[in-house]
Amino acid sequence: MLGRGPVIPVLVIDDVESAVPLARALCRGGLTVLEVTLRTPAGLASIERIAAEVPEAIVGVGTVLTRADLENSAKAGAQFAVTPGLTDALAEPGPVQLLPGAATASEILRAIEYGFRYLKFFPAVPAGGVEALKAFAGPFPEITFCPTGGVGAANAPDFLALANVICVGGSWIAPAAAVRSGDWARIESLARAASALTSVPAAVVEASVI
Repeated sequence: MLGRGPVIPVLVIDDVESAVPLARALCRGGLTVLEVTLRTPAGLASIERIAAEVPEAIVGVGTVLTRADLENSAKAGAQFAVTPGLTDALAEPGPVQLLPGAATASEILRAIEYGFRYLKFFPAVPAGGVEALKAFAGPFPEITFCPTGGVGAANAPDFLALANVICVGGSWIAPAAAVRSGDWARIESLARAASALTSVPAAVVEASVI
């Protein structure tokens, strides 16, 4: 899933009625792996609507903080889950694939102990950005990252140029104002530009799983 495109849109949806047209606009623009966060009350319902009505989308859940979040999201139709960090409860095998967050060497070591090899680097820019990921490449050659947090159109290519980055997560593709106004053409255009960003080498994608 991580290798299907260079950017995973991180979506904060306030109105469930916007979920389906938003997902369709992103898919038309070439971004089919979508992360709907649980930052709003509409999150779970939005996942359910997208899963049911936008078959071309691979919808996942973000901002998963508890085991209950994970279970409820899977019931709603989420196909993967993203967390800002990792706990013992979240690390246990669950109903969907998990992309846990890590920001430090110790957190990466903890994730390795649980068997994870793909991690969300969060918050990417405050945690050191491109230079931190370059440093992590030495001691953690087996770890591949999806940087999220402070990533936008301007700096996404810098992250994607790194050998240990498979994709980035970002919210710039779906600006809140465009979602509120239903400007799906703008969102499709932003998605199309994001999907054209330099991604990882094909050999890395072919070997990738989450």
